[in-house]
Formats: sequence, C-alpha cells, structure tokens
Amino acid sequence: MSSRVVHIARPDTGEEEWQALREPLESGWLTQGPKVAQFEKAFAARHGAKHAFAATSCTTALHLILAAMEIGPGDEVIVPAFTWIATANVVLYCGATPVFVDIDPATFNIDPAKIKSRISKRTRAIIAVHLFGLCADMDAIAAAAPGVPIIEDAACASGAAYQGRHAGTLGLAAAFSFHPRKSITTGEGGMVTTADAGLAQRVNSLRNHGAEISEEVRHAAARPYILSDFNLLGFNYRMTDLQGAVGLVQLKKLDRYIDERQRWADYYRRELSGISWLRLPEVPAGYRHGWQSYVCMVKGVRNDIMETLLQRGVNTRPGTHAVHLLKYYRERFGLKPADFPVAREADAQSMAIPLHNRMAEDDYRHVVRALREVG
Repeated sequence: MSSRVVHIARPDTGEEEWQALREPLESGWLTQGPKVAQFEKAFAARHGAKHAFAATSCTTALHLILAAMEIGPGDEVIVPAFTWIATANVVLYCGATPVFVDIDPATFNIDPAKIKSRISKRTRAIIAVHLFGLCADMDAIAAAAPGVPIIEDAACASGAAYQGRHAGTLGLAAAFSFHPRKSITTGEGGMVTTADAGLAQRVNSLRNHGAEISEEVRHAAARPYILSDFNLLGFNYRMTDLQGAVGLVQLKKLDRYIDERQRWADYYRRELSGISWLRLPEVPAGYRHGWQSYVCMVKGVRNDIMETLLQRGVNTRPGTHAVHLLKYYRERFGLKPADFPVAREADAQSMAIPLHNRMAEDDYRHVVRALREVG
C-alpha cells in the first residue's frame, strides 16, 4: 500500500474564502441577501446569461426550472441514461415521467441520433447533461426535436463552452452545481440561468416559497413589517449569503482553474496515450471542456483496476451511473440492462482519475506511473 495518496478531488479554498465570510457574519445577514445578489450578477456576467438565480444545489435548480415550466403529471421529459440520478429524480419530483435515451460513447453525453424515436405527444422538455464538463451537442439535439425546450444540466460545466457560446446560454434554462467536486464550490449550492423573462420571474419566486417579493427587498422597503403575498406554491431553495460570499471568490478563479485543468488534461493525453487498455476522453472541435472530471474507459475488470490503483495511492471513481440500472428506476419502470447498452457499458467501464486544482506536478506524475504499472 502506497504511503502517498492522490485524491480524486479536493476543493481549492483557503485564506481568501475564509476572509470573505467575515462581512456576512459581521453584518448579521446570513441567509439570501446582498452577497448572493452579487454572486448571481457576477455569474451571469461571466457566462453571458441574462438572468441568474442561486439555489441550494443543482438538483433544486433543476427542480425550479421544471416547476417554473409547470411540468407535471402526464408530461414526459427526456434525459440521458448515463448521468447522476438527480437528473431523473427532478422529473419525478414534478410528477412527470423521465424517458431515457442512450449516450454517445465518444462523449458520454446524450446521443442526438437516438432522441427522435423517444419523442411523444407528451414530451415537454429535454434535459441535456454536459457530463464531466463537456457540453452536449446542442445543435444536433435541437435538430432532432424541433420546438422541444432544452434544459441544460450544467452541473459540471461552469466556464465550459460550445461553438463559441457559454454553457448556461444554450437552452431555455440551465442549472449549475457548486458541490465540492465541481470546478468552483460554495459547499453545496446551485445556479439557474435563463434569458426567458417569464421563466426567470417564476424561478425567483418559487425558490422563496412562492413569495411575490424577496426577503431582502421587503426588508429594504419602507414598511418591512408587511409580509409579502404568495402567488405560487414554492419551495425554500435559497442560497445563504455565506455561500454567496465564498462563491464570489471562487468565481474569480474559475478561468485560471479551467486553464490549469486543461494543461494537465493535455499532459495526461501525452503520457497515457500508449496504454492499450485505457481510452482517453475526446474533445470535439469547437468545444471548451470544463474538465470537472477526467473520465476514461477501461478494458478489463474496472473495479479490480481501481483497487490496484488504490493500493498505489491513486483514488479513482466510476464516471457516474446508468440510471436505468439503479434499483428504484429498474423496478418502478421495468427497465432492463440491455435497454441502453452504451450507458450500461459506461456504467461498468468508465473510470475518473485525479484532476483538480490542489494537485502538484508530482501528483500527476505519480498517477501516470501508477497507470503504467497496471498495464
């Protein structure tokens, strides 16, 4: 067992984030307030989005979008079969039905060629996941389903781009994550972006119990003791100002973080391309990968390879899971492993290796040595 451990992911936080917490702590405004508003404004500006609304997670951000679209029982939403379970769960939260589509083996993203056969009269939306930081092929998806709104699950894609356009501006709306495994973090946290004014108004209200005006607006008004009216059945999905303060600091580092990850992704490609049992991730022309994770496909018994790497001090993880193989979805919808064979293969053979902004050059060299030794 190696005494050295290279973690699969570690958030890059420090003194600047620590100091950023002082202002909200000293002001006494800890829930959604001025720091969240500043974070939203800065995030929208960085991603070229017209509106941005912070939430408690990417899951709740996705739920807000579907709820704002009034998606409900009897509706269907298309989702990729290989994604984090939250992508499908939010559809069920609304009482709608997730309809799975297999993925493109080259990108891990939804396969546009397989969408048309899954469209029905009940299809209300497509959730296109930008998995691991690589944008889905949005133009091909739109061509496969004319007129169907596309929602971006951009959990992994802060700072990513597609054909010169920023993630978060490619569909009707998008949801981002600030979980510690993402490129920038607020602990937990999420963000909705959209250019649709009506959707933006509903998202803003729904995240705050359906209130007509927000708490910070009410408290700044002439009569703060008058409670807001509530026009919608909403949720408590508000981000705290503590998270907003950290998010502002992290956002300033985003482009540097992605540039660093790109440099080390290029290093992996140079150093690992000769390993016959390892298929490295591809980046199509015109894409800016966010590199939330560096996910490969392996030949052989993946879990045995992961155990061998662990013994050598290299932490790895499966890319994510094929949702149709998970017990709840398998039993509720009568799904079979063979229904989505590419997702099934990715579930069994994908492997993320360490790539994050707390790694040193020696860490990357250690990962490369360990992978070569496996062969």
